[in-house]
Amino acid sequence: MQSGMRLSVPAAALFAPFCHGCRSRTRSLPGRGFSWSPRQISQESSTHPSRRDNPRVLITGGLGQLGVGLAEILRKQFGTENVILSDIKKPPAHVFSSGPFVYADVLDYKHLRELIVNNRITWLVHYSALLSAVGEANVALARKINITGLHNVLDLALENCLRLFVPSTIGAFGPSSPRDPAPDLCVQRPRTIYGVSKVHGELMGEYLHHKYGLDFRCLRYPGVISANTQPGGGTTDYAVQIFHDALSTGHHECYLCADTRLPMMHISDCHRATVEFMQAPECQLSLRTYNIAAMSFTPEEVAQEIRKHLPHLKVTYSPDPVRQTIADSWPVRFDDSNARRDWGWAPVFGLEELVSDMLSSIRDKRTNEGLPVS
Repeated sequence: MQSGMRLSVPAAALFAPFCHGCRSRTRSLPGRGFSWSPRQISQESSTHPSRRDNPRVLITGGLGQLGVGLAEILRKQFGTENVILSDIKKPPAHVFSSGPFVYADVLDYKHLRELIVNNRITWLVHYSALLSAVGEANVALARKINITGLHNVLDLALENCLRLFVPSTIGAFGPSSPRDPAPDLCVQRPRTIYGVSKVHGELMGEYLHHKYGLDFRCLRYPGVISANTQPGGGTTDYAVQIFHDALSTGHHECYLCADTRLPMMHISDCHRATVEFMQAPECQLSLRTYNIAAMSFTPEEVAQEIRKHLPHLKVTYSPDPVRQTIADSWPVRFDDSNARRDWGWAPVFGLEELVSDMLSSIRDKRTNEGLPVS
């Protein structure tokens, strides 16, 4: 065959035999046509990085609650230039100056492919998503971002033999799921587009792993609590907002009932779990999707813990029908025994430590910004 001639074959069939991270497959996956010259194939197959090389990481949806903090941790471990943050929004100055940032729309398959190829990406962390309450308000957009965007990422991870991390959620369970605790494997059947899209992602990733060897990894996050970002439209966001309100006005109006118990986690534990899971040897993983847990509490329980520091806090309850219905369909607790057994997961923060850290962090932030502290 002449070196100038082009091949156009399904992506999975083209890449599977040349992936050192993927198992070789003889069956082809119906996919997007991809053109590549034999010379390019030969070069790629002979230039895989050694296992000692640091990964090259791309984080999509990087300006949400989790991306900036995860990038900071990974940059300390792997080098600043090896971790690229991306989003469709303009980054704050401190984020832009902290390391590589690029525009990336997960719905733009071609541009995403260019970013992966040009930057020699080996790990992809896919944080782009519309959360539960926001997704219910705009189902069409949620379907686009959470499902079409996911398909783009899955195809590109398979084509380029990436280690792919896609978070799942407490919202992947539904009213027919076991609630106390919810195990890794059970009936799910969620009732929100966010949850449906996450179950779809779990199953697609596991399918591509078992059929084509894609190194797909997924953690079901509980409600994640962070002082560094504002609430982003999730059902558990009250557990962030209550700290801001406690230190600003001294009053929080909660959109859930006082006794609504949900699994929660400090963002530091969430980041650490993600990094440890991404680095776990494949031979240790009995599953591709794991629950991770730290604590479960109700709005009244977290309010009582805050009052140990700020006795003046007043909480009133005005349940929002949409968010309350969502919360009532979710698990009360996660069973994360498989994660603890397989790759050594263990949380650091309980409720007492979480409340102390959140109040200290938000107080410092308000003081530095010249804002009053209640």
